[in-house]
Amino acid sequence: MDRGFFITLQAVRRQLTAMPSDLYQLRLLDRHTRKPAPVEPLWTAFQLSRGGMIRFLRLRNREGFDVYLRPYAAEQNAGYILVDLDTAAPSTLERMSAHGHEPCVVTETSAGHLQAWVRISETPLEPTLATAIGQRLAHAYHGDPASTDWRHLGRLAGFTNQKPTARRPDGYAPWVRLLYAHSQLASQGASLIDAARRGLSPSSAPLIFPPMTTPITPVAAAAIYQRLLNRLSIPQRFPQPDWSIADLWIAKELFHCRIPAEQVQAILRLGSPGFPRRHGKPEDYLARTLRRAARDLEQAGFPARPRARCVKVCQHA
Repeated sequence: MDRGFFITLQAVRRQLTAMPSDLYQLRLLDRHTRKPAPVEPLWTAFQLSRGGMIRFLRLRNREGFDVYLRPYAAEQNAGYILVDLDTAAPSTLERMSAHGHEPCVVTETSAGHLQAWVRISETPLEPTLATAIGQRLAHAYHGDPASTDWRHLGRLAGFTNQKPTARRPDGYAPWVRLLYAHSQLASQGASLIDAARRGLSPSSAPLIFPPMTTPITPVAAAAIYQRLLNRLSIPQRFPQPDWSIADLWIAKELFHCRIPAEQVQAILRLGSPGFPRRHGKPEDYLARTLRRAARDLEQAGFPARPRARCVKVCQHA
């Protein structure tokens, strides 16, 4: 009896059952060259979980090939988003579930390194939309931003991680362990799709934000504020907007773009129409608005954790 074979067979079957798909793309990568092996890329769950296929993959794995796959839907995403949690905190998976971003599969690829598959939709997603959702989840849970592409592959459980940098202290390759497997849709999947679609609207082109060392000018602040008003369709929906509410929405959008709090406050102070309006203590008002925006994002599952760097910029007059 080959105990390792049956452990791998069980892990593969559990992972595929938890992330059902008509077809899966399979890829074997050489641990040294990172070049793929010449193998048929598309398989059904039945084919992948047969004994002969498991033995073939185990042999290639022992020869130094890593085993990757993803649910396949031709030129679209199959509805699954990979979140690569290279530096996951112990509470990350609980936070994902609490915010309605429940993974259907979680694997441990090496000590402290997790990969979570989140099923967002039962129908395929457009590539740009799936990538945008992947970026949002990576930002929210400190995932690897380089692993957010709509067709990114994850590791198949039951095989070893052959990357030289992942070796254990004893020199052996770690096993890719299946920590969780349950076929389910993320309860807030539809909200993620809606938010990503709004972010991909024509008015959502990247903005210019001055470096942290450069004070923002009133002209630049007004331009950014107006651009975000249009992105959120506030003038179209509210001909006479409540500017306090608009300020809150703008602050949340800026925090979601990972803009430092100092710049968010400056944009509201210099760009909000008629500011300080009737506020007797403008600075207290701004501080309350920023705290509320950060709290709302936390509750929605997108923590406001600005980085000390600018977001991607584009040409802007």
